[in-house]
Order: sequence, then C-alpha cells, then structure tokens
Amino acid sequence: MVGMSQHLPTRTEERRPTWQVAATGAVGFVVLLWALEVIDALADHRLDQYGVRPRSDEGLLGILLAPLLHSGWLHLEANTVPALVLLFLVLLSGVARGVQATAIIWLVGGLGVWLVAPGNEVHLGASVLIFGWLVYLMLRGFWNGSGREIVLGVVLFLVYGGLLLGVLPGEQGISWQGHLFGAVGGALAAFLLGERSRRPDERPVV
Repeated sequence: MVGMSQHLPTRTEERRPTWQVAATGAVGFVVLLWALEVIDALADHRLDQYGVRPRSDEGLLGILLAPLLHSGWLHLEANTVPALVLLFLVLLSGVARGVQATAIIWLVGGLGVWLVAPGNEVHLGASVLIFGWLVYLMLRGFWNGSGREIVLGVVLFLVYGGLLLGVLPGEQGISWQGHLFGAVGGALAAFLLGERSRRPDERPVV
C-alpha cells in the first residue's frame, strides 16, 4: 500500500482576507437592523420604546439598543447604504481597530444623547454610528500619518460631507444630538486609536 500525505492548511492559509471579513461584518450588521425592524413591525413597534430616554434610568438601556432600532422603514432605508459603506471601510483597515472605534462611537454617542437631549423624547437609529464612522474615517489618516487614509477621508467628505449639517438643530423629529455626539465619538476614536496618540515607547500588540 502506498502511503499518502495530505497538505494541512496553515493558520495563515485559513485566515480570510480582511476585505471579506469587513464585508461580512458590514452586511451582517445591516441584516440585523432589517431583522429587528421586521420584529418591531410585527410587535406593533413596541421595540421603539427601548431607544435612549434622556436622564431616565430605563433610558440607559437605550444606549446599547438605540442604534439597532428605527422608527420605520423609511428611517431604516435612509440609513442602510451609508451604514453598509462606512462600516465596511471602518473594518477594512483592521477589524479589531474597527470594532474598537465602533464601541467608542456607540458609547459616546449614546451617553451624550442621554445627558443633553430633551427629556420628553426617545432617540433611536443607526445614524449615531453613521456620523461617528464618517468623522472617524475623515480624521484617522491625520492621526495615523497615512496618505491613503487621508485621501479616503477627503473623498468621503466630498461624497457625504453634506450629512455633517445634521449635527445642527434643524428639522423636528431628527435627533441632531445623536448626530452631534456620534460625530464627537468618531473624532475621539480617531484620536485614541491613532498611531500618533501612542507614546514613543508603545508598540502595537499583534
């Protein structure tokens, strides 16, 4: 009998390309948003009560849940393409760093709304993340010293820069506070996760 050997894939060969992981993460997040809106519609929109309720104890739960909920199909449709594109780009340069940036934006955006928004409103929607991702992508290149990321930031500003007007008080029913503090979270994430914010003796752990 002739012996046979089989090549076993190494960990490097098993690892999926980053763009595939980023695409899977972005699509998976958007699918989750749509699935939750289907559940919300079937439940007569009772999930909407779990948005951020400023300065209330029960509203603290909304900091975690509000970016996943929407006030209707039109609201969700408006957020779908920007969320898909921007989250993909955030994850593309490093999934771990992209998840960290998203966590910072999520927390800062939610806490900011909870602290300063009017107490008679419920705030929900992925736009807090969208504004954060946009600002993060626009600024991170300056903190990383990456020409490629700076160019990407400029392109995104030209394409989506008009959205940033949403941080100003305007149309009733639009959470400009969520937009504003999402953007603040994005700027903070770009600074905290940027290469230039590290001390000279610090090295990234791979």
